[in-house]
Amino acid sequence: MLYDELDELRERASSRLASTLREAGGTPQARTERDVIADEYSRRLAQIDAAENGLCFGRIDTDTGEPHYIGRLGIRDSGDDYRPLLLDWRAPAARPFYLATPVSPEGIRRRRHIKTIGRKVTRLDDEVLDLDAAGQSPGSGLTGEAALLAALNASRTGQMADIVETIQAEQDWIIRSEHKGVLVVQGGPGTGKTAVALHRAAYLLYTHREQLARRVVLIIGPNPTFLRYVGQVLPSLGETSALLSTIADLYPGVTARRPEPQPTALLKGRAELADVVAAAIRGRQGLPRGGLEVTYEHETVRLDRRACTRITQRARRTRMPHNQARALVHRLLIEALARKVADRIGFDVLGGGNLLGEEDLADIRAELRDSPEVRSALEAFWPRLTPQRLLDDLLSAPERLAAAAASLTQAERDSLLREPGGGWTAADVPLLDEAAELLGEDDRVTAARQRRERRRRIAYARGVLDLAYGSRSVDLNPEEEAEILSAYDILDAERLAERYEQEDDRTAVERAAADRTWTFGHIIVDEAQELSPMAWRMLMRRCPSRSMTIVGDMAQASEQCGAPSWQEVLGSHLGDRWRLDRLTINYRTPAEIAEVAADVLTQIDPGLDQPRAVRESGSRPWHLPVPAGEMHAVLGEAASEEADRVGGGRLAVIVPGSRLDELAKAVAVTVPDVVLAEEPDLDRPVVVLSVKQARGLEFDSVLVADPQQILAESPCGLNDLYVALTRPTQRLGVIHEGELPPVLGGLVPRDEAGTG
Repeated sequence: MLYDELDELRERASSRLASTLREAGGTPQARTERDVIADEYSRRLAQIDAAENGLCFGRIDTDTGEPHYIGRLGIRDSGDDYRPLLLDWRAPAARPFYLATPVSPEGIRRRRHIKTIGRKVTRLDDEVLDLDAAGQSPGSGLTGEAALLAALNASRTGQMADIVETIQAEQDWIIRSEHKGVLVVQGGPGTGKTAVALHRAAYLLYTHREQLARRVVLIIGPNPTFLRYVGQVLPSLGETSALLSTIADLYPGVTARRPEPQPTALLKGRAELADVVAAAIRGRQGLPRGGLEVTYEHETVRLDRRACTRITQRARRTRMPHNQARALVHRLLIEALARKVADRIGFDVLGGGNLLGEEDLADIRAELRDSPEVRSALEAFWPRLTPQRLLDDLLSAPERLAAAAASLTQAERDSLLREPGGGWTAADVPLLDEAAELLGEDDRVTAARQRRERRRRIAYARGVLDLAYGSRSVDLNPEEEAEILSAYDILDAERLAERYEQEDDRTAVERAAADRTWTFGHIIVDEAQELSPMAWRMLMRRCPSRSMTIVGDMAQASEQCGAPSWQEVLGSHLGDRWRLDRLTINYRTPAEIAEVAADVLTQIDPGLDQPRAVRESGSRPWHLPVPAGEMHAVLGEAASEEADRVGGGRLAVIVPGSRLDELAKAVAVTVPDVVLAEEPDLDRPVVVLSVKQARGLEFDSVLVADPQQILAESPCGLNDLYVALTRPTQRLGVIHEGELPPVLGGLVPRDEAGTG
């Protein structure tokens, strides 16, 4: 019956969408209403299609004997009573499905988990919550333990699946938390931080649809591989009003893929770089020394340094962005130059005054503005700058960098220098955004561009109307022709151009992605411990309302391992105006692997708590020593054997970043279809990744190669090793040259490990 109603919903939505799209013409308001209605039906169809797989996944039986079915979207009976047939998982009435426990049953006698493939029920798991009636004792405290463990033990597919069927109580509290303000979610590996963040996005879009669908939810992830890995979660929940991006991709029109040494990236991320950018802009305002000289009627006209300084200071006092202040500066310079010219050519020798009137001064100003030499001098004094030009000039010129970055050491400035036009790195993007904010955009330039575009549209529209007018029959006499309406009688070129100007068929997500100044309704940041202070400045500008969900784990901090607390990260932006929730249960990592990872966590910070693992795999994590020079052969053979062992699951070989290429090629010798790419897709059974690429991902089995190099090549080596060790859901092996790092003393020799 549910699927019959779903098919009927799909048919109605499709029919109404087709009918809406056939409507044409009308007033601008009518066209806007048509687009809104079409968008709503398109969104509804996307929800229906997404709900097809796993439409109904649960049932709760209440104390009154009334059953309620829980699913991916709400469905009502199409009959006269509109009786609820299926509760949307986000609806308040569905919440007991996730929160009810034997100790606190929430009025629920029994909870049923329903597993389907297509439209066929394949498995039922029942939990009796009325313990007195059932004669049972409380269990593990997990909601739907059988269904949860089945999901956790299932093989990975290369794409993250939603957890809508198995959300646990501590996760549900965070998902449904109030959207206003900043919520920080601290959770160790395997606690479901990413899943919670994505389901929170779906919940907020459901609860605050009108506000957030219009303003868009921004989701920030650590790298493109991660975003592809989680990319299907929100569509599977029927939500499309979210923009997924990395910090590197958040500046429209800039592709930031150039690699860069980690120390340089860390330096660019420091908060004091905002002052460097501001100083670089000030360094382009006015002349560094001397005054301004131009030639007028074959004679030199000069403004001294004092006059130039007064003009510069007057412009800065307005607090306008650099490019918007440019028109004022140029006007003041022209005025000062015109006065100099007037004083010279209009001086009354006898009377001591000036013989020139206001009209003469206006003529002089006009001649100065028309002079190419004067325009060039004004541009040099206060140039129009783009963020790209400013930053490229700064980082490729030692003298400019030295003047703007006096607070940095010479070695730090040397590390920032590069060849001009060398492309952008991820750490450059927040600097570009900072520059864009301080530079602003010259409103006159924008207006001129819009006028040119409008003239182009009008010319095109006039050509269309001319064709329509010229298509009338040439056999008509003048009286007959005058009685027939032409296209010009109904619509002129300006109105036709305006109609096309008003129509923008891009979605809100597409418009947000193309607009640097877009302010988002809510921002979710995953792996937030990795963001630099400059990246945080960039994100805070994107959300003035400070409606944010920040998820991360300080123990996994690699890029920003010097930040010891969320207060230090967020305090400069928020003070104490944020709240903290914790995830304490490790669903991903088996207890055997969690025990090894706990030793590394203790070395990172003895005060950090390891999340509690809820299951065992039966396979102990192992290590395999390799003679010097034989890593390539042994790693390739071990990867091949482990790939066969995991069957249809996924294997990741995690290696030091400095050895990624060589070890990936070594694995490819024995595993021909292994993924070898800088930003790999995860659709193949075996992938070789650096720790940075593996962040946020999970695999059935993981081989960690050369742990000593992972520790050595970063100041945050322990954090990186901790990340690598906590990626598997079933099996872990470590292959090493020389002695095993002492922190991994919990590993057993490979021949002593269980088969799992």
